[in-house]
Amino acid sequence: MDAYSSFRLRDYRLLVTGAFLSNFGLQMLSVAVSWDLYVQTRSALVLGNVGLVQVAPFVLLSLLAGHFADRHDRRGIMVVTQVMYLAVSLLLAFSSHSVPLIYSCLFLTAVARTFQGPARGAILPQIVPMDLLGNAITWNSSAQEIANVSGPALAGLLLAVTGSRTVYAMQCFCALLTLICFAALRVHTPQKTAASRLEHGSVLDGLRFVRDNKLILSAVTLDLFGVLFGGATALLPIFAVDILHAGPSALGWLRAAPSAGAVLMAVTMAHMPKIRRAGPALIAAVTGFGLATIGFSLSRNLMLSLAMLILTGAFDNVSVVLRHSLLQTKTPDRLRGRVLAVNNIFISCSNQLGAVESGWTAAWFGAVRSVWAGGVATLLVVAICASLSPAVRRWKQT
Repeated sequence: MDAYSSFRLRDYRLLVTGAFLSNFGLQMLSVAVSWDLYVQTRSALVLGNVGLVQVAPFVLLSLLAGHFADRHDRRGIMVVTQVMYLAVSLLLAFSSHSVPLIYSCLFLTAVARTFQGPARGAILPQIVPMDLLGNAITWNSSAQEIANVSGPALAGLLLAVTGSRTVYAMQCFCALLTLICFAALRVHTPQKTAASRLEHGSVLDGLRFVRDNKLILSAVTLDLFGVLFGGATALLPIFAVDILHAGPSALGWLRAAPSAGAVLMAVTMAHMPKIRRAGPALIAAVTGFGLATIGFSLSRNLMLSLAMLILTGAFDNVSVVLRHSLLQTKTPDRLRGRVLAVNNIFISCSNQLGAVESGWTAAWFGAVRSVWAGGVATLLVVAICASLSPAVRRWKQT
């Protein structure tokens, strides 16, 4: 097996291409709506509440979405939810961009992501053999992070030159191409007997599995609280305009910087031997994330700020790859959709509630103090988790 083995599989190429295009468009959308909202309102609370609008569907529907992914055709779920993406994209591309409309579109997009996430994650072992799964997960992460880099960078350029409507039109085109990729997938699943269908169990089985597996529970909890307090993404329009005194193109680069670091780290990891001492590596990565977040909060130079954000992305990618490898290899297929749905709840809470926390604390204490305090809180979370969880400290990959 070499570093590019997964790409020899036709359906893996379609899956990773569709995932890349989907995330590329969503990243462009995120930059455009954050810019439109801040230009209209100049409010940190409005920016922070973007996270609240998007986290609600994940919290309310993720367990049901995981149950759907285990009981129904995963490719079909991906296609239907992609049609939802396309419909929202068309609405944004050809309508006014008021705050209520943007919030409504973000809510519908989050509903589609809630149902697509477990299906798309759980379908991977049905496309890639188990001996290539780790390689596929690493390249999946690389593709996502390349989208995270290029999407915001292009969105910032288009905002500066043509305005947000062009960004929304580009996102619509990406959603259409993604739909074509997902519809073309050929997934070969084993025929299930009536007895095996009964083994699907209840919608809460994924939650019980995570609760009972101390290693998985500790790993996702560490990532949840580390990113929850350490995120600065929601406040980047404030840093770009009021602190670094730059414009929309700089906002695009600031949004892209963490993903640039993640791409560099993901490609590096794809060419490295498997990380054996995964637990200490996870603890070190989240610690580095917190320190880089503090560095970003104290910077008043655009290049230094970009460097700190690149480091946050590099450290976060180590955590992402380790956590996803753990979930995919330790979870039986009949539970994979529901377990990944639980993981999505953790991720959405860390990312979206982190945006809410950042927005609210920035409104009370200022953006700089909000991000600085978040980085310090991340370091405290690492210290507590490392001391209370021997399972994480001893975690090794075979």
